[in-house]
Amino acid sequence: MLLQAGVRAFAVPLFRMVYRPRVEGREHVPRTGAVILAANHISALDSFVIPLVSPRPVAFMAKAEYFVRPGAKGWVTRTFLEGTDAIPISRTEIHTAQDSLDAARTVLTEGRAFGIHPEGSRSRDGRIHRGRTGVAWLALETGATVIPVGVIGTDRLQPVGSKLPRLGRVTVRFGEPLRFTPPDGVNPNKARRAVTDEIMAAIQGLSGQETASGYANLGG
Repeated sequence: MLLQAGVRAFAVPLFRMVYRPRVEGREHVPRTGAVILAANHISALDSFVIPLVSPRPVAFMAKAEYFVRPGAKGWVTRTFLEGTDAIPISRTEIHTAQDSLDAARTVLTEGRAFGIHPEGSRSRDGRIHRGRTGVAWLALETGATVIPVGVIGTDRLQPVGSKLPRLGRVTVRFGEPLRFTPPDGVNPNKARRAVTDEIMAAIQGLSGQETASGYANLGG
């Protein structure tokens, strides 16, 4: 908790001073209780930006290798991730998808906030792609409130393939809360698909992206 508070106390003012983010709808984020922040994904910066502008700590998944990189840069990255409650996940494990969902469920059952990009990977073409149903599984399994989030501008700050972020402004829009309960007599797969589509439509309404018909490539 001390590390988390210290990182936020240092990083939030620095980020606001350098990038001057526009933040809309912070009042929609519940200050307590289990909540899922479901966002579009256009840059590697998205999972860093959202916790810095959210009114409460948000746990995102992060590649396990980020936590073991050597040198000063590795220490800074690791300290920031640990201070923002990031969850290390190895992409080489066989059951990574379910392991990730189980870790997220633990965060939510503890009454914390969990951030997720339902597309599963960054958009290479700027469009918003079809959501994968893990976000719906979490919402229906835990009863957590879902807050759709639209991130705009991070793709200009750090495009896919770029190693260092550029200067510029970003906009983060928190949408109105969505709540779901498991429907009676409906096939669970169909229920999860319907919930995911509703969440993605809400995200698209905030981000203003063109909608793609298929899934994003899971390459990164």
